Amino acid sequence: MHFPARSVAESQSEMTELILPNDTNTLNNLLGGRLMHFIDLVGAMAAYRHSRTHVVTASMDHIDFIAPVHVGDLLILKSSLNRAFNTSMEVGVKVWVENTIAGTHRHVASAYLTFVAVDSQGRRVPVPKVQPETEEEKRRYEDAGRRRELRQKELELKRAARKGEIEVQGSVRPGRV
Repeated sequence: MHFPARSVAESQSEMTELILPNDTNTLNNLLGGRLMHFIDLVGAMAAYRHSRTHVVTASMDHIDFIAPVHVGDLLILKSSLNRAFNTSMEVGVKVWVENTIAGTHRHVASAYLTFVAVDSQGRRVPVPKVQPETEEEKRRYEDAGRRRELRQKELELKRAARKGEIEVQGSVRPGRV
């Protein structure tokens, strides 16, 4: 199946959340897991818009928590498709906090996620290619290809380790200290 390529702008997504006490820990900072949930949601929105089919989260292979988010903060999450492969897509998410009184924004987190397009039966389906247009989009497109290569090498190492072909350095096995 062949689809016309789509621009990054066609699938960019944004969501805003007001951080309430139920979202925070005992220090009134946003829970990391709750932030990951928000990141997953906004990332899925971009993947869904691009593929125009169901998507599932395959991985969140990198996340940086840069600064705490507090009760009452306005959280702004923006997602963009970095690259589309055959059935998978890498999405980048950036998160900011807005101080509505001062009118300032502060970058608080970034993440890369991989989503897989599936049909209603859960079978993988092809996705359209993405057409990067700006210099920034082209850089992110190339970077996503390099990250994919690294993820595939890591997966091969894990498979080999499970088969006992190699010993993983630093691994702890049950019963060993």
